[in-house]
Amino acid sequence: MENTNSSPPIAVKDLRKSFGGQHVLDGISLQAAAGETVAILGRSGTGKSVLLKLVIGLQTPDAGSIRIHGQEITDLNAGQLNEVRKKMGFLFQQAALYDSLTVEQNVAFPLERHSTISVSERKERARQLLAGVGMERDLGKLPSQISGGMQKRVGLARALALDPDILLFDEPTAGLDPITAGEIGELIVKLKQERKLTAIVVTHDVHGARSFSDRLVLINEGNIVAEGKFDDLKNNQDTFVAQFLRDSA
Repeated sequence: MENTNSSPPIAVKDLRKSFGGQHVLDGISLQAAAGETVAILGRSGTGKSVLLKLVIGLQTPDAGSIRIHGQEITDLNAGQLNEVRKKMGFLFQQAALYDSLTVEQNVAFPLERHSTISVSERKERARQLLAGVGMERDLGKLPSQISGGMQKRVGLARALALDPDILLFDEPTAGLDPITAGEIGELIVKLKQERKLTAIVVTHDVHGARSFSDRLVLINEGNIVAEGKFDDLKNNQDTFVAQFLRDSA
């Protein structure tokens, strides 16, 4: 493994992925610096979520390189990949909570699986994490007893359980009302400030991305067509970029 001090937390190069005859990613290269939040924008079906699944090793690229803190992960076996994943938190689009576990048990689950701390320490850690996302009053509830926005908060607390330095979000504000979506965006900013996390956020929510990300990356037909601050995209002369921002307004 290379010296990780100078390596960006996430670096993908010439990433390609096809399903059947459909080229979903067609040579994507992207980096996320330490403490940076990068928003990946694009229409549905443009490979945004596939990119996240490749970065966390849930899928394998057809070609290209994926380095996490300088370590190439595309050739790791399952055990090695699990070690890398412990430093990465993933918030799925539907929160993916376990229906039969309480809110507190959901957050404690990764600690039960991947740490050696005692039951009482797990409980305390879970409660601290839930307090950090404003869910300390709902410890004993089941996922079915809380709203979609609350489920996202619990999913975020669980993603933080093993104290990762990288967070990956798949459509964190999808299906939420504007106020709740704004609260999730504020949580992303708060976490970045408190924990100095590196994050990639896949979203169709341009307004939200403006508020919580340092850089926007717009993908179309498997390629990056624009990146930078919101104003950089707004001033971009590309027809697709202009139309995407207009449609998202």
